[in-house]
Amino acid sequence: MKKIFIGVCVALLLTGCNRQFIDTTYNFNKAIIILSDAKIDGEVESWRDFEDGDMIQVTIEGKTYLTHSANVLLIHE
Repeated sequence: MKKIFIGVCVALLLTGCNRQFIDTTYNFNKAIIILSDAKIDGEVESWRDFEDGDMIQVTIEGKTYLTHSANVLLIHE
């Protein structure tokens, strides 16, 4: 059982997903973030959503944005 668990953990780490929290595999290439006075779009370096709320953290071009999930469109191409 321990070997299976370790194998699953290694497989999840090697999938190439850009999500920061490991619970399942989600991979998104691009994101569009709508802020009150700006629209940011670009290549997603990493992203994370939070279990206890509707906030999402997205890193684009070295900048990290924390906003409500309604303001973010994640795209997989």
